[in-house]
Amino acid sequence: MPTYPDLKLYIDGQWRSASETMPVINPSDESTIGALPVARQSDLDDALEAAAKGLKTWSRTAPRKRAEIMMRASALLRERNEEIAYAISSELGKPIRQARMEVIRGCEFFEWDAGEAQRMYGRVIPSEPGIRYMTVHQPIGTVAAFSPWNFPMSQPARKVAGALASGCSIILKAAEETPGGAVHIARAFHDAGLPPGVLNLVFGIPAEISSYLIPHDQVRMVAFTGSTAVGRHLTGLAARHGKPVLMELGGHAPVIVCDDVDPYKAGVLSATRKMRNAGQVCTSPTRFFVHEKVFDRFADAFAAHAAAIVVGNSIEEKTGMGPVASGRRIEALTALSEDAAARGARTLAGGHRIGGKGYFFAPTVLADVPDNAKVMQEEPFGPIAIINRVSTLDEAIAKANSLPFGLAAYGLTHSAANVDRMIDGIETGNLSFNTLEASVAETPFGGVKASGFGREGGAEGLLHYTVVKTVSHKMAL
Repeated sequence: MPTYPDLKLYIDGQWRSASETMPVINPSDESTIGALPVARQSDLDDALEAAAKGLKTWSRTAPRKRAEIMMRASALLRERNEEIAYAISSELGKPIRQARMEVIRGCEFFEWDAGEAQRMYGRVIPSEPGIRYMTVHQPIGTVAAFSPWNFPMSQPARKVAGALASGCSIILKAAEETPGGAVHIARAFHDAGLPPGVLNLVFGIPAEISSYLIPHDQVRMVAFTGSTAVGRHLTGLAARHGKPVLMELGGHAPVIVCDDVDPYKAGVLSATRKMRNAGQVCTSPTRFFVHEKVFDRFADAFAAHAAAIVVGNSIEEKTGMGPVASGRRIEALTALSEDAAARGARTLAGGHRIGGKGYFFAPTVLADVPDNAKVMQEEPFGPIAIINRVSTLDEAIAKANSLPFGLAAYGLTHSAANVDRMIDGIETGNLSFNTLEASVAETPFGGVKASGFGREGGAEGLLHYTVVKTVSHKMAL
């Protein structure tokens, strides 16, 4: 059986321990499974120095050579899927089957960006005789990246892939709650022959690390995935020091269910996708606006399927949904459920904690939730779904746009006219029809409004890690 990894910092191509540690908790049984090293200021100084050295080497490495190392690392991660999935499942509570899929998704980010690194073309601009104008894309420099706890492997992978493919060095501050995926990424790149200093991995108190790294002259860009509140704080800190940012922030994704779909099939699909990773996904479909003609059948199918999901220990193959990440999430989810019920919402399933050991919360379905309920305004980031009825598509679009968030949105319909109206009308960075998947490696991903700035993935994703240099060349003085 796989074991949980020995956690260390990775700086300048070397693994190192720390005198101070934090416990890593298994949310399925609340046991301590690891000791996380906390980086000291001297470790951060070493990481900055190493990144400067690594940048000199890596930025001058041919794109094809960069791609070869990235592909070797991805192949190692695929070979180690079971070991990595076990670590993710143990530290996050993600069902082991979903954890295996996350490893593959992370590898796809590396593989796509490795290929795209060889297609970062400049251009020649038409000019008069005797002079040439052209543009080239060059690495922006050292990146300070901060990844969240809810996708321990694929979220760090997105940032590492973009930086390395572009020729940048990176200092990754991965999540303290779920460090296993990032440690495995660093190990794979170490074994694949990545030059020392190109990738550095640190852990510690988030505010202390960000406030030390971001102002440093060596850091030229900040990449962050997490809450809107923290993202705004880091954006302000970066702005004070003239640093560009890539921000993938919170969401509260709407789903518009039109009257031309099979309500049973739509309800089962929606319940399955909503409860993935216990709803702890920034793109999780949460606010379902369902046409009144199919509302009852959709709600019944959704609630029945949600209630039938097997909730249990994440490493068991039969588990369909594991625990949420912490006791704090239990408290927040309970408060949101109780507030909605007190304001008149109907609880069709769940709404309560399961058992007294482990952070298990029942798949929860709330119907006819009033607009003033807290769960309508705040992203629950857990297994809570809201199902409200609407009478027109215009009403549904207005409700979808009523919040300051705009990361992902979904539509279930077979009408081209409905699709056209939603494409024009919904304020979001990612819009999917008849699928509840918001992005894949080859497509750009990011939000609008309070859900962030910039794009990860696709051809657009690498542009944030580069600067455009314009070259003017006159043939003679």
